Amino acid sequence: MTRTKKAAIGIVSVLVVVLAALVVVIATFDWNRLKPTINERVSAAIGRPFAINGDLSVQWTREPDEGGWRAWVPWPHIAANDIVVGNAPWAKAPAFASLERAEFSVAPLPLLRQRLAIRRIQLTGPAADLQRLADGRANWVFTLPETGEPSPWVLDINEIGFDKGRVALVDETLKADLTVLVDPLGKPVPFGDVAGQAFARDGEKTEGAKQEEPKPEDGQEDDGKPKNAKSGPAPAPRDYVFGWKAEGKYKGMPVKGEGKVGGMLALQDASQPFPVQADVTVGGTRAAVVGTLTDPVNLGALDLRLKLSGASMAQLYPLTGVTLPDTPPYSTDGHLVARLRDRGGAVFEYRGFNGQVGNSDLHGDVRFALGLPRPKLSGTFSSRQLRMADLGPLIGVPSGRQTAAQEKDAPRRPPGGKVLPNQEFRTDRWRDMDADVSLEAGRIVHGGKLPLSGLSAHLVLDDGKLALDPVGFGMAGGAINGTVRLDGSGKTMTGRMDVRARRLRLKQLFPVTESMQKTLGEMNGDLAVSGAGNSVAALLGTASGDVKMLINDGVISRSLMEIAGLNVGNYVVSKLFGDDEVPINCGAADLQMKNGVMTPRVFVFDTENALISITGSADFKNEKLDLDITPDSKGFRIFSLRSPLYVRGTFGSPDVGVHVGPLAARGAGMVALGVLLTPAAGLLALIAPSANEENACGPLLKQMQQPPKAPPARAR
Repeated sequence: MTRTKKAAIGIVSVLVVVLAALVVVIATFDWNRLKPTINERVSAAIGRPFAINGDLSVQWTREPDEGGWRAWVPWPHIAANDIVVGNAPWAKAPAFASLERAEFSVAPLPLLRQRLAIRRIQLTGPAADLQRLADGRANWVFTLPETGEPSPWVLDINEIGFDKGRVALVDETLKADLTVLVDPLGKPVPFGDVAGQAFARDGEKTEGAKQEEPKPEDGQEDDGKPKNAKSGPAPAPRDYVFGWKAEGKYKGMPVKGEGKVGGMLALQDASQPFPVQADVTVGGTRAAVVGTLTDPVNLGALDLRLKLSGASMAQLYPLTGVTLPDTPPYSTDGHLVARLRDRGGAVFEYRGFNGQVGNSDLHGDVRFALGLPRPKLSGTFSSRQLRMADLGPLIGVPSGRQTAAQEKDAPRRPPGGKVLPNQEFRTDRWRDMDADVSLEAGRIVHGGKLPLSGLSAHLVLDDGKLALDPVGFGMAGGAINGTVRLDGSGKTMTGRMDVRARRLRLKQLFPVTESMQKTLGEMNGDLAVSGAGNSVAALLGTASGDVKMLINDGVISRSLMEIAGLNVGNYVVSKLFGDDEVPINCGAADLQMKNGVMTPRVFVFDTENALISITGSADFKNEKLDLDITPDSKGFRIFSLRSPLYVRGTFGSPDVGVHVGPLAARGAGMVALGVLLTPAAGLLALIAPSANEENACGPLLKQMQQPPKAPPARAR
């Protein structure tokens, strides 16, 4: 044997002995001796006090999931007891986190790159006190005390399991103060038993809710992740293992909830769904969810069955940032799918939901996308029945949350009080998001007697500008169509409304009035007004535009006024016609609005006994009336009242009476039909083609276009 061979054999023998001795030392070493060093090094690395107060043990074993040559590299399996991580100097709690016991295995090769890769970690008795200040400082962010820079070590955990524990959060930026307690269920509960087998099957088929796992970068193959993972359909959700309870406050609202979660949270495997179930109440809003969360570290996706209910949809704004109107109590149930890692921003879809708002039902699909320049809400809604009392908040009318008995017993408006809706639109929230929503409704209920049907509306909200274009519905055998535009992008909202009413049949407008059932008359009208203000009352108080209306072949009586709830009209009709029912040949109105004051160009009713003209003004800004009603008897028919009437006072408390003396006509020749040609010609356009006989308003309007006759000379 040569000297070189002898030397080589000697060196190998020494190495074998050293390695054997090293293995023996490692296997028999008391790792508790290293606790002071470990505590010191970890404390320096995280910039916080760290201590393992209990027993520390390490066992070296091979990982069965590793393939190739890595399968021969032993991994340290570490168990540590009674671990405490200190808190930030400014934090209130004495410790940031504590553990009764932690068990985990570490991939050795990534340690060379200051990467602590842990395949799975099991935490027993975890407790954490999380805190964030208003200036953004958070005690879960660790920095080196010398430089203030983040720690160079990277913690990479694939899966985390936990046992009974507690987590407290005090977050001044979110205005949250919450405590969550987690406790084992005792026996695992299958996902399908809680979520329902149908939802479990649908969840497996849902596309878009699963995110592709990012491909590892070059040089990072040895990150401690399983190398034999296969691509394919997402695995079924795991069982529920733990129950949890939460209590505290969020944005000043009380929070209380409970639910269930799985036992092993996959932090790196984006295809592994983590089962969640929750029933939480925040203020007046209750949310019940059941489903899965995937890729929790990167907030990957949600696939949940969501039930939501509350006293008003407006209460969702502080929770979601979605602008919704004040509504009566609501509830909804649907399938929520969220893609939280889309390039343009997170996308939430609420599919196939069924909801109730007051006594109105809603169904459809809605999508909310976070993006620039603003989030956007889009969707399609349908309804079998909508109550106008439930839709009132959309136009500034207080929501109909009271029962009929409560409304009956509620205090009435004080005499002379304002009657126009003065609830302000929340235009400041209109600029928080955009919207594009369509609604189709089969039946509309308003007061139980007004026949409405076939609502179709398209709402668009863009940078604080809201448009209903178009909006339309059927009413009394006819149709009302138009557009509404409100610009809330400025300090004071501006608005414009253009509405057309065609072929509204009088007998259907008043279905319970027997005398009206004999008529073949119709109502037609146009409205085009614009104004500025942050409520309906303010808009009308500044409005300018035109209102035109024609009624032909109708009937007027005291009983009709009583049914319509028009107390002033009831008084006027009784003074003009007594208790008789009087046919109306034609009612014609051409009203001008300017700066909130409405004045008639033409406002006449042609009956078989007389021609009634109305002059004066209605001030919508101050809600005041100043009207004169002047009858002009036809022929020698006896008329119950020959003196003009007046209507004064406010909208809420009008004063009606008889002029004691002669009244000079406000519009010269109005009583004698001496009106301008233009208003009468404009009203002719409202005579809709009909299969009936010639519209009774035709002759009246033609007569109104004739030059007025000179009054007869008075005898001296």
